[in-house]
Amino acid sequence: DGFIPAVIYGHGEKPQHVQLPSRELGVALKTSNVLIDVVLDDHTELTLPKSVSRDPLTGLLEHIDLVIVRRGEKVTVSVPVHTEGKYDQDGILENVHTSIEVEADVTNIPSFLILNMEGLAAGESLSADKVILPAGVTLVSDPKMTVVHLSVRSAEVEETPVAAAPAEGAEGAAAAATPAEGEAAKDDKK
Repeated sequence: DGFIPAVIYGHGEKPQHVQLPSRELGVALKTSNVLIDVVLDDHTELTLPKSVSRDPLTGLLEHIDLVIVRRGEKVTVSVPVHTEGKYDQDGILENVHTSIEVEADVTNIPSFLILNMEGLAAGESLSADKVILPAGVTLVSDPKMTVVHLSVRSAEVEETPVAAAPAEGAEGAAAAATPAEGEAAKDDKK
């Protein structure tokens, strides 16, 4: 019917079950950690998506949990990490963790964080404590958690051609096609 079931809870409030317009909600959820104002009968609640359920085949929204937040409140959220900078192109880049947990003011949650990989050599890693955090944002994830790793490419194996051995059936066919030595000697005497 164009609506998605949702539950709103938090701050000691009784959980409220509501329906939200699916199109507007889908557009809003394209931004990570988006704040959503939900207009209820007598008031408006500022909420943050906590859990989003989607159909595994179609990807369509099925249900959403929204937690009530207050302006000026600090929240712990998972924020995507983007990488920048030139690194050793002989290595294979592995994104071990694509996001990290941080604590930030609810109205100042960054949409993404930057990890500078300038000069990263093959065999080296960068951890969460190397991610650039804006003012007012603190790291919650383990500072030593690996975010990216640049693996060393394995040495290429040089292939040497090997002569193929004849198959068993091929030996018999070759012997039948050429006369035996004794028969060739008889033919010469005639």
